[in-house]
Amino acid sequence: MSNTIIKTDFNFPGQQSVYKGKVRDVYFLENDLLAMIASDRLSAFDVVMPKGIPYKGQILNQIATKMMEKTSDIVPNWLEATPDPNVAIGKKCEPFKVEMVIRGYMSGHAAREYKAGKRELCGVAMPEGLKENDKFPQPIITPATKAEHGDHDEDISREDIIKKGIVAEGDYLKLEEYTRNLFQRGTEIAAQQDLILVDTKYEFGKTVDGEIVLIDEIHTPDSSRYFYKDGYEKRQENGEAQKQLSKEFVRQWLISNGFQGLEGQSVPEMSDEYIESVSERYIELYEKITGDTFEKADVSHIESRIQNNVESYLETR
Repeated sequence: MSNTIIKTDFNFPGQQSVYKGKVRDVYFLENDLLAMIASDRLSAFDVVMPKGIPYKGQILNQIATKMMEKTSDIVPNWLEATPDPNVAIGKKCEPFKVEMVIRGYMSGHAAREYKAGKRELCGVAMPEGLKENDKFPQPIITPATKAEHGDHDEDISREDIIKKGIVAEGDYLKLEEYTRNLFQRGTEIAAQQDLILVDTKYEFGKTVDGEIVLIDEIHTPDSSRYFYKDGYEKRQENGEAQKQLSKEFVRQWLISNGFQGLEGQSVPEMSDEYIESVSERYIELYEKITGDTFEKADVSHIESRIQNNVESYLETR
């Protein structure tokens, strides 16, 4: 669809290199700066879908910006400015090679593992007698190694992360502390919107000065799962599926169409009508998570808009 940005090929002043991720493209600039472009690409089961979702990049970028502003008093982050609806600019960091996944409820991947008979995830015990979507007695941290492009993230235990030297022990303990603090704040923010923050992931990096900071996105529907608080208890009692806000609806659609990212499987065709419905769902997610009305950016010339806005910001910096 012409009103989406799927590929980026910018040339910003002071540009040194580019990293293309599943959803975001990172442009490394001089003066230890980077510009992160949130594309409209849709990733599920670690596979990027062929078509983009209108306004998805704007939605993710703006939710992440709002959430970083609301958590900067408890955890430092990389962000300096958002000169364009799809762009965040901030401090260059060396990312830690783990994603800090934290789960307050037994849902998604944890529930699938539990259903398969496992009672331990990433070295963390899961109690007997839980039903899918039950709350854990305490939130559990279940890290994953960050995959190279096209590969799958893999579960890993705290012990293995430290033993293999993926993250130094002192740094890892700080990542755990930050993860718990962010999840607590995220839970409080969600509650104000009558939502439950079910699980999420955080990514961290070190600045050139050696400070550990939060990077990438935070509390978006791509990185997090939310339930509607209203009716949660009753649905659990009745064994009903929870009403949720996340991109799980995309995963379920793919599963129902025979795709889970496994070898030999093909991505099912997404009609324009389905793409439009996904876009509308993301807008609904934005408004419910933030409590703000979504204002669509002008998407008639996305590439030139981004180029001009980033250049203008860099000139005035």
